[in-house]
Formats: sequence, C-alpha cells, structure tokens
Amino acid sequence: MTTDINGTALAVFIFFFLLVTVMGFIAAHWRKPETLAHIDEWGLGGRSFGTWITWFLVGGDFYTAYTVIAVPALVYTVGAYGFFALPYTIVVYPFVFMVMPVLWKRASDFGYVTAGDVVHGQYGSRGLELAVAITGVIATMPYIALQLVGMAAVLKALGLQGELPLAIAFIVLALYTYSAGLRAPALIAFVKDIMIYIVVLTAVAAIPAKLGGYANVFASADAAFQAKGSGSILLGSNQYVAYASLALGSALAAFMYPHTLTGIFASNSGNTIRKNAILLPAYTLLLGLLALLGYMGHAAHLTLESPNDVVPQLFKTLFPSWFAGFAFAAIAIGALVPAAVMSIGAANLFTRNFWKAYVNPDVSHAGEAKVAKVTSLIVKIGALLVILFLPTQFALDLQLLGGIWILQTLPALVFGLFTNWFRAPGLLVGWFVGFFGGTYLVWINGLKPLQAISLGGAPFTVYIGLLALVANIIVAVVINVLTPARVAARA
Repeated sequence: MTTDINGTALAVFIFFFLLVTVMGFIAAHWRKPETLAHIDEWGLGGRSFGTWITWFLVGGDFYTAYTVIAVPALVYTVGAYGFFALPYTIVVYPFVFMVMPVLWKRASDFGYVTAGDVVHGQYGSRGLELAVAITGVIATMPYIALQLVGMAAVLKALGLQGELPLAIAFIVLALYTYSAGLRAPALIAFVKDIMIYIVVLTAVAAIPAKLGGYANVFASADAAFQAKGSGSILLGSNQYVAYASLALGSALAAFMYPHTLTGIFASNSGNTIRKNAILLPAYTLLLGLLALLGYMGHAAHLTLESPNDVVPQLFKTLFPSWFAGFAFAAIAIGALVPAAVMSIGAANLFTRNFWKAYVNPDVSHAGEAKVAKVTSLIVKIGALLVILFLPTQFALDLQLLGGIWILQTLPALVFGLFTNWFRAPGLLVGWFVGFFGGTYLVWINGLKPLQAISLGGAPFTVYIGLLALVANIIVAVVINVLTPARVAARA
C-alpha cells in the first residue's frame, strides 16, 4: 500500500489531520445549543454565525482541495485561460452584496432551510420546488467526489497508495459531521484557511527565488507552451468572449450551490453577509497567487504523470519535508471542510424537499435532523464509491455539467425576491429548457462547456451555461406573458 514514504512529511501530515479530527468532534460542544436534534441547529449551526465564522466557512466552501489542485493544473496546461477563476470570484461579490441579504431575510423570516423551501414558499409549486431540489443534489454530488480527487493527489505525493487511506479520511469526516453538523466544518475552517494562507504566501515568495525569479518563471512557461504548440501566458484574441462568459456564468452559479447557500442561511444577519461580500475578495488575491503555481511547474521542469500533480510535486521537490507535510495537510483539510458542508447542503435538500414534502409531511424537528444526518452519510459514501469504482473523468464531466445545471435554478430562486411578476409554470418550463438544452449542447460538443456561435462575422465561443440561462429566462418570460394569471394559479 505504501511506496516512497517520507516519514517526516507523513508525521506532520498525520499530526494536523488528527488535530482537525479532534476539533471536528469537539465542535458538537462549541456554541452548544439546547439540542442538535433540530435541522436549524444541525444543518445551519443555529443560524448564528457572525462575520468571521461566516468568512472562514464561505471561504472554505469556495477554496477547496480541488481548487488548490485544479486551478494551478489548468494554468499549467492551458496558460492564461486558466485564470478565468480570478475574475469570476471578483464579479460574484457585488451579486452577493445585493442579492444574498434579501435571500437571507426571506429564509430567516419564514424558517426556510434550502433553496427549495424558498421557491415553494414564493410560488406554492411542488414541481418547481422539486426541480430546484433535484438540481441542487445532483450538482453537489460530483463536487464532493472532486474533493476526493484533490485529497488523492496529496496522498499520492506522500507515498500512500490504494483506497484505504482515502476511505479512512472520509469515514472520519462522516463521523464528526454526523455528530456536530455544520459546526464541525465551521470550526475546522479556521485552521484550514490559516494553513492555506501560510502555504500559498510562502510558496509564491520562496519558489520563484529558487527558480531564478518571476521573469524566469514566465519565460519558462511561455517557452513550454510554444514548444508544445498550445497554451499561452496571454489570452488569444479568439478566447476573450469565452473567457468573459465563463467567468460571468461561473460567478452567477457560485452562490446557487446548496453548500454556499448553507453558509448564507447560517449567518446571523443580512449585515453579516454584506460584510462578507466586502471581506471575501481577500480570497481572490490568494486564488490569483495560487494559480501562478501552474507557471512555476514549468520553470521547475517537473516530470508529472498528471497536471493534477503539479502543486504536490512543487512542494515535494522544492521544500523541506516538514513544510511539504504541512502543505499536504492544508490541502487535505481543504477537502474536508467543503465536503462536509456540501453533504450537509444536499442532506438539507433531501430532508426538506423530498422527505418532508412527499414521505412524511408531519415529521418532527428531531425527525428532520435524523433524516438529514443519515442522508449526509449516504451522500459521502456515494461520492467515495464514485471515486473508487468509476474513472475520475466521470466526476469531472458531471461537475462540469453541474455548474451548468445549478445556474438554471437562478431565475426561480432570485427573481421572486424582487418581483411577483414571474409565475411557477413559466419558471418550470424555463428550467427544463435550460437544464436539458444546456446538457444537450455540452454533449454534442464532446463534453466541452463552450459553444461556437457565428452572427454573420467570425465565429466566437460562449459558455454554454450562460446560453442555457438566457434561453431559460426567455422561455420563462414568454410562458408568463402567454399564460393568464388565473390559469397559472390553478397550475
């Protein structure tokens, strides 16, 4: 099971992993409520998180193990195009500032726990509620699986082979999430984010010094891209629209995911969310620095089996063993926090919008909490089985589709916060067109998220999620105009 293990790196890794494991179980007693047998307490932390806890929690949702691994890997592979994650995490925060406090107030006033609750409360439509809930669950599942991809890359760099180490890590995660609910990832997020900041800031200062400075880093990357005939450290003129539309579409989708909405609903006020919209761009700076590690991989002349190995191999090659172990622990813990919140978000959706809506409408608060706990375990087990028994590309393809799918819930969730003009039939048909139309376009493009369009001039490519959202909204408007209000009410 083990090959080429560095004892020092592994010892440091195990120390920090055990530290957060203990914190996960202690979290059940942190800010302890009268009972955790209530979905508000288990699944939303009692809706009591202030500015700093929310900042670490939402930041932990965004900057995951897979982000730390995949963003530099994409930059290593394609160059400047991989930086699309940078503008989208800038664009998203004005959206958060304007929209999310309104959504939080709606949820707080009526006791809503999920996006499905909000939609049902606004439109009274079980069909639309179900569409939003199903979309949330299936978009989240591959996202959890990809956290395992990030953790697997770290375990591989440590010399740990086979499925057992990965399974043990996620079993531990499942147990303390079951015990403490959202409080566990919220508490661990403090340690995880501080570690990630230390790792990235040290890397961007120390690695270029070892490689001849940033001038050599960029020159080496540029030479590598020219040698292989693809990629560039600058965007090509034919990439501008694709880059911008991908950034915009990703920004609009980011806070539609159940795990990011869970962080919003767990906040103690709308003002807390506004403060976070101001403070969270600090993570964007971190992300930009992190992406530069992809260029550094070329300058270090690494020999990689996969682009996903670029970050682990940089730390393994250029740093002392103890710091490599610290960095690997930070990345692995970066899988635990978002995976926990994602499983809780999916469990909340199942409990409120499937179980309570269709199976047991009279379920008690304690019953809801029990169903959510069990569901969170099943979701994690499902994600683990996907990684163990299916090709990694399967999870990658589903996560790509997940971004397009979750974007289609935006009209139903957001429009009703500001206007009563839209009605359920139009929004449901719009969702259907956007969801299945977007899926079809991705399929015919070879599971690529971009569609070539020509408007009489040179063709350009656009993010399919944004195209599907535009079609979604147009259909919703047309159906709404053509459907009399009384017919819509009966429907």
